[in-house]
Amino acid sequence: MDYTFDPPSNHDLSSMYRSGRNAQKVWTENGIDYRIDILQKWKKAYESRSDELINALATDTGRIHETILEVETIPKSIDRWCDIAKELFGNSEPKLSSIPFIAMEQHTVPYSLVGVISPWNVPNLLAHIDAIPALLAGSSVIIKPSEFTPRFVEPLQHIVESVHELSDVLQYVQGDGNTGALLLDEVDLICFTGSVATGKKVGQQAAKNFIPAFLELGGKDAAIVLESANLEKAASAILWGSVVNAGQSCLSIERVYCMESVYNSFLSILTEKANAIQLAYPEMDSGQIGPIISPNQTEIIELHLEDAISKGAHVHRGGSIEHHGGGDWVRPTVLSQVNHSMKIMTEETFGPIIPIMSVSSQDEAIHYANDTEYGLSGAVFGEESVAKSIAKKIEAGAISINDAGLTSILYDGEKNSFKSSGLGGSRMGPTSIQRFFRKKVLYTNTNSQNDPWWFN
Repeated sequence: MDYTFDPPSNHDLSSMYRSGRNAQKVWTENGIDYRIDILQKWKKAYESRSDELINALATDTGRIHETILEVETIPKSIDRWCDIAKELFGNSEPKLSSIPFIAMEQHTVPYSLVGVISPWNVPNLLAHIDAIPALLAGSSVIIKPSEFTPRFVEPLQHIVESVHELSDVLQYVQGDGNTGALLLDEVDLICFTGSVATGKKVGQQAAKNFIPAFLELGGKDAAIVLESANLEKAASAILWGSVVNAGQSCLSIERVYCMESVYNSFLSILTEKANAIQLAYPEMDSGQIGPIISPNQTEIIELHLEDAISKGAHVHRGGSIEHHGGGDWVRPTVLSQVNHSMKIMTEETFGPIIPIMSVSSQDEAIHYANDTEYGLSGAVFGEESVAKSIAKKIEAGAISINDAGLTSILYDGEKNSFKSSGLGGSRMGPTSIQRFFRKKVLYTNTNSQNDPWWFN
């Protein structure tokens, strides 16, 4: 089913920027209790139309189970951030500084207009993961979702319009990269989720405009399987962490390093589990694996598979692009006999591919896990104390121990992206809301006498 939209004109964009900035002044002056009340109204309006969102997202992504989870995550996120904000935004009481007669009072000043540019792989969640805390911080937000998954924007706009207090401080704009570039030239802060190549361009433009940039970019997450690992559990976790959402996540496990003493057993168990996973076709609930959302990604997956196979990789399951119902599909693909001369082990694939490499020692596993330009997250399976000691040596922001992809489920802990996987403060954890405001201090002289450092 075709879906078209017209990108906004420069006049339309200018009007959005003005209304966003004007509305932000009232939005922040009304205080945190007001903002919490309005976000709770938004949550109720969102929940009342969640079926529309699910249908729109499922039409664009071809998946249903992940879509339902994604839509249900937003109300929970609103509640979580409202609770955090209540604690963070208490009244600032004056207190003495290190100089006894100088009192100080700490304040926060939100950035007026925050821009969010979000990707196609998890469209709804990644459009709002930064927007919700930014709104509670007191900022106005403009979101430009990916043009590859645009249908959900229309119901979102209807939801926001039904909460008139929010309609000017939360705006959505449809468009491609050109619209994103125009947005970058107008906002005071940018949050971007996407590829490393595009993220570097966003970072460069933000630096030119002298605004903060928070970039969550690509990954090539590694899993290490030790001799002490529970192989059944490790195989189940790695399979899920690799192929959920058809592997279309920057947090996917994209390479596995397994100790040679348990390599054959692990490979056999994982292959058997992968054989049980089916395509979500002809109906979305027919199986677990949806289609590849972006045609460009199909080309990358095909290139990586062809390169690996031509260099000696052995396919135990899957290994090809299938075409059904006008879409591209990839079954969970298990590869052995892989090495770091192959793109499948060094470049982001973004598909349900599990290449497994045998290693002879923990040091070798750590070396290969760190032999990458990426540093988003990862996993280690084995006896807990040993697994933790290895995890501390992996150059990435979040490591799951005896599990996979926990940073996609939990938002409690703070993490930074290492290397080319991102830039800026953590988008996880309670203090991540501080990205959206500048700190300001008032110093008050309470002394009736002249300061001792003044001129006599």
